[in-house]
Amino acid sequence: MKKTILLLAFGLTTLFVNAQTATKIGFADAEYIFSQMPESKAIEAELQALQTQLKKQYDGKVAEFQKKLQEFQQYGATVPDAVKQNTERELRQIQENIQKLEQDSQENLQRKQVQLMEPVFTKVGKAIEEVAKANGFTMILTNQISGLDVVLYADDQSDVSDLVLKKLGITPQAAAPKK
Repeated sequence: MKKTILLLAFGLTTLFVNAQTATKIGFADAEYIFSQMPESKAIEAELQALQTQLKKQYDGKVAEFQKKLQEFQQYGATVPDAVKQNTERELRQIQENIQKLEQDSQENLQRKQVQLMEPVFTKVGKAIEEVAKANGFTMILTNQISGLDVVLYADDQSDVSDLVLKKLGITPQAAAPKK
């Protein structure tokens, strides 16, 4: 009987202690934080320059293909079959190269974006962790993932985005209204 009462008392004490420990949850808007950081403009400019360079290469290959195709269509009927087959093979090869260049360009751009963003994500993650610890938050969520809302409701006091910016040494600027 004493053991049962002792276990019951211990259980109630544990329940009471857990009930007293309040969970404080906040959220941060990563897009908003990034848009306020000076690095965002530099990263955007670097990615834009790379995209322009890759598009120029792509456009050059497409122009080469179109020129050869136009010549083939113009003189195709008058050339021997062996030359015609060789030109068709060459056109297919150029077309395959264009497709590969397009795929490689996309992969190149994505790799560059990851390379440029990784230090920023690390920096923001550290700042979020420090803000959470300093303000007694037990958990910080992001408000969106891939454009989908994760936090469906939170009062403004739960938004630590401006605190994170201040921790990063950035004075928050007025941004577009958040959802």
